[in-house]
Amino acid sequence: MTLYFDKTTEAIAHFVGLFAIALEEIRLRDAYEEFKAHQEAQEEPPQLPSVPVTVKAPYELKDFDPGIPYRPAEPHPTEPTPGFYPGLRPPEIPIARPAAEIDNPHLFTRGSSSASSASAPEFQIDPPGSVAVYASQQIRLSDNDFVSLGGHGLKFSPQVDNSALMNDLIEAARQFSPLGDTEIPGSPEEIASFISTTAEQLDGFAAQQDGQEGTVVAKGETVAGTFVNGELVEEAPSLDDYLPPPEETPDEKPATSTEAGGKFTAGQGKVTIEASVELEAGGNTLVNSVELTNNWLQSNVLAVAGDHVELNAIVQINVLSDNDLVSTSLNGWNLDPGKPSEAFNIAMFKHLDPQPNGAEQAGSGDFPKAWAVTEIKGDLLISNWFEQLTFMSDEDTAILASAGTTASIITGDNTAINNVSLAELGHHYDLIFIGGNVYDANIIQQLNILLDNDLVGAVEGFGTSGKGSASTDGNLLWNEAAIVEAGGGSSVKPMPKSYLDAFGDLAGGKKTLPDGVLKDGAFAGMDGLRVLYISGDLVNLNYVKQTNILGDSDQIALAMSKLTADLDADWTISTGSNTLVNYAGIIDVDAGQTIYTGGTAYSDEILVQAELIKTDPYLGGQDPDALVSEAVAFLGDDMMAPDPGPHPPDHAPPPLDTTNADPMHSMLA
Repeated sequence: MTLYFDKTTEAIAHFVGLFAIALEEIRLRDAYEEFKAHQEAQEEPPQLPSVPVTVKAPYELKDFDPGIPYRPAEPHPTEPTPGFYPGLRPPEIPIARPAAEIDNPHLFTRGSSSASSASAPEFQIDPPGSVAVYASQQIRLSDNDFVSLGGHGLKFSPQVDNSALMNDLIEAARQFSPLGDTEIPGSPEEIASFISTTAEQLDGFAAQQDGQEGTVVAKGETVAGTFVNGELVEEAPSLDDYLPPPEETPDEKPATSTEAGGKFTAGQGKVTIEASVELEAGGNTLVNSVELTNNWLQSNVLAVAGDHVELNAIVQINVLSDNDLVSTSLNGWNLDPGKPSEAFNIAMFKHLDPQPNGAEQAGSGDFPKAWAVTEIKGDLLISNWFEQLTFMSDEDTAILASAGTTASIITGDNTAINNVSLAELGHHYDLIFIGGNVYDANIIQQLNILLDNDLVGAVEGFGTSGKGSASTDGNLLWNEAAIVEAGGGSSVKPMPKSYLDAFGDLAGGKKTLPDGVLKDGAFAGMDGLRVLYISGDLVNLNYVKQTNILGDSDQIALAMSKLTADLDADWTISTGSNTLVNYAGIIDVDAGQTIYTGGTAYSDEILVQAELIKTDPYLGGQDPDALVSEAVAFLGDDMMAPDPGPHPPDHAPPPLDTTNADPMHSMLA
């Protein structure tokens, strides 16, 4: 039987069927996408392709070089301010109640009786440690060059040995110095012995050298002011005023300009070359520099049971031998050496009063009623030992001829620098007890030695119609030292009885302070005292030794070219203009603004400045042209030919041409 639906029923039934099919398709699609994603996650990804990359960098990248020569900077040491004792602000002692409310000062004393210490706080202050810095800086350079230029056909072999003369200069400097070579002291006992021995040596030297020529000695309990070559001056000279002027850079076009320069002339013609020969065989710079600030230990009051020994010494020596031989055939040249060789010894002693207006703060405010004591069993050492040495040999040999080109040769212009800058900032206490002695010394030794005996001679027949200049002088030897001290021997006073009583208690293990100590005017206005007790010695040594030694004796022979006769060349010869600089500055802050001593107070300051300028004729005052001719050998024509390369072992080199026995014979004849 066939069942027929009306149109409405058939439409509804058809719609429901279509809806069911569409819903099933959506379900299947959702499941399939999840399945496909899970399947792809299980697959391992393929390896990435590796393509080798070849990088070529045929150009070498170099650092930027502005072409500015080194110029030693003028040192400016920082000085402590007289109105305020320099140093770090000390930490406050944590007192539970105001000092005015404390009735029993011993209640807050560390190490007091057990009956009262149960309610007293324990004040913890750290003791200082010893500090020792030993530094040795040495520069040794040998730059002895040989230059043969211009096709002259000559061999120049001067037989000049400067080692003996250099040894004489070094030995002469030793005789001028009151202090010889010494081993570096290590222990506090060795350093204390070194300070005492140095003081005795300086006293003996001052007595022997009094009035001796070339040596100036200033000695006393205190030496104040600035001394330049033995004379007391108001203001020291500036190093910048004596250094060679900086090289001027052409200002035709700025360095960042992208425009090309040059000239163009249409047509054919000759290229003109300005023939010149320029030699710079000197221009060396040697610098030793030390800047030291010693502020490791300080206090308002320093009490010393034994002796207080203080020594400040500066020793400066300049030794120069600058005797040159210049050919008489260069009389038409500009032989003006510019600045003559100069030597300076500059020393400054300066003392700063650590107390405001130079007076104690007595009678102002309350006095402390509490204190804390920390102890060091043994010695406390503060040692800074610096040695700087620069030894340079720049003795060049050159035989030069002009071949119609522009030639510039630099065989000197070396720079050597030793530099130390150190600031030691340490601990502050209100009161320091020293059970032994105090040894405090600042010692500076500076030495410059320059040997610059140059020979500039000419082979017979040499001449030029161009401009010529020769400079063999212009050397500078500079020693500058400064010792700036805050406090020192001027503040040492006899020990009061109350401090002697305190020493007895501390030595017996009692950390108590008598009322006479607490009511010292130096402690007025303080709530509590930070106290340091050192059972042994306090040893403080700052030692600086600086030495510059330069040998710059150059031997120059001028000749004519055998290949190209050039009579129009310009010549510039420079063999001097060396600079030797020693600078040392010490700022030493003493351990106490006020110093009490129970023994002897020894204070000594000494300045030694000496210079030796040798004026003896170089090589007996002989003719430089004769000396050059004796050292010149004429080479054969085959030796003037281009080098064919290495010879077989069985092939002997061609012999020298000795047919011309007259060394004065002109190369142009």
